Amino acid sequence: MSVAAVVIVHEEGPELARCVASLEPQVDELVVIRNLVDNARPLGFAANANQGIARTNTPFVVVANPDTEAAPDAVGILRDFAESRPRAGIVGPQLLYPDGTYQPSRRHFPTVGGTLVRRTPLRKLLNPDYHYYVDRPEEPAQAEWMLGAFLLLRRELFDELGGFDEGYRLYGEDIDLAYRADRAGWERWYIPTARVTHVHARVSDRRFLTRHTLWHWQGVLRFAMKHPERLRG
Repeated sequence: MSVAAVVIVHEEGPELARCVASLEPQVDELVVIRNLVDNARPLGFAANANQGIARTNTPFVVVANPDTEAAPDAVGILRDFAESRPRAGIVGPQLLYPDGTYQPSRRHFPTVGGTLVRRTPLRKLLNPDYHYYVDRPEEPAQAEWMLGAFLLLRRELFDELGGFDEGYRLYGEDIDLAYRADRAGWERWYIPTARVTHVHARVSDRRFLTRHTLWHWQGVLRFAMKHPERLRG
């Protein structure tokens, strides 16, 4: 066995069946964590991901949101690339919106100024997309971090770093893992030939005052406290 998949469901909807159907033919193990069914109390994304990965045994694990649908060859492309580069610890696909348009997922690590623009009404006046890479590569390209909706992780990296930080509720755990990977010398790669459709509701981008906004700010504050040197950039 080489690849397992973990799908984390917080609010179950019809897209889950499509997600699972796209993954089943491509992986050796598939774990679905239903947050309100499998757990005695609701857990955050990071805790659920750690729980799911602990149930698998493969050298690579895909962690996926239920609103993703992988192309039939996506997982194989990501795995083959990771196997060709021993220090590739996190490998991500090209994400697409359901209408087929490009969804920016390759990103720069956050800064204080950029976060204030993106997570406050300032984004109506200034550019909120500071953290996206300007280029759209057609070949594999390194990234600081990638949106955690669909990522292939090397178990060796995951075990070395101790998994996702469960102090994050719903946002920031993907950035934190990538940053710790960077400091430990692990590569993060974006592979555009692997394609995954992602609905991506972007609740915290469309509305300012929601529980998702609160969780986002909690994630930002946790990242700032853990990695203050990064936010000075």
